Amino acid sequence: MCYRLFRERRSNVLELEAVSYRYPGSDREALRNVSLKFTPKSSTAIVGPNGAGKSTLVRLMNGLLRPSSGRVLLCGVDTAKKSVAELARRVGVVFQNPNHQIFAGSVREEVAFALKNFGFPEDEVGHRVSSALERLGLSRYAESSPFMLSSGEKKRLTIASVIAYEPDILVFDEPTVGQDHHNKAIIGGIVSEFVRSGKCVVSVTHDIDFALNYFERVVVLSEGVVRADLGVSEFGLDGSFMRDANLVPTEAMFLKELMRIVEFKGVYEPGALAEHIARRICG
Repeated sequence: MCYRLFRERRSNVLELEAVSYRYPGSDREALRNVSLKFTPKSSTAIVGPNGAGKSTLVRLMNGLLRPSSGRVLLCGVDTAKKSVAELARRVGVVFQNPNHQIFAGSVREEVAFALKNFGFPEDEVGHRVSSALERLGLSRYAESSPFMLSSGEKKRLTIASVIAYEPDILVFDEPTVGQDHHNKAIIGGIVSEFVRSGKCVVSVTHDIDFALNYFERVVVLSEGVVRADLGVSEFGLDGSFMRDANLVPTEAMFLKELMRIVEFKGVYEPGALAEHIARRICG
């Protein structure tokens, strides 16, 4: 109910207020003074190098970790006042390593578990399980052990398990790892579908192309600090945040920068660009 009210007001449904986190025994903070706001009907990609604090951020969002300082608010309520089970119904998380998430005897049972746990009617459970498995291309494995799946299939299974119960906030941690172009497009379609339905989607990713194609906002995290928070159209090779955060630009970004440097104004076509560069060099 609270999410519906916040969606109607376009208010911040998930908010981090000056959040810092230090793992026990560590001499440095994994996150430092992070403040971020997420609204309904929005998509945010969180990018950054290894060790930036991205996965720590995910665990703070669903209450698996509690801030060392600062607050995480869900619909305006401090998550410190909620149990992990209460938060899981509203904040669905697909973790980076699917082996840490799957446990059931069959693929079908894996997807059905959360639905049954959250009290969905039995007939609706069956429908939602079948629909989620079909969406992720896993229907033929329904009666198989999830541990017999490939790593990419296991990843899609964990996605199916979460989207089946349609949480208000969907959080991915590296969803495209082990996926081919076809399956990346399916996952991207899920992002778009959730946003259209008024939900909030957040994804940690190293896949810059995926971020550019399916998200409207990009947050750059490096060394536990937010280095940039901008619209996807602003996210390009020119920004100093790309260098500061040690991000590897995509081929498309390299081409865009090359075209800017050589002042190529036309529509990209390899032969035309090569001819333009040759004329500039040779006169």
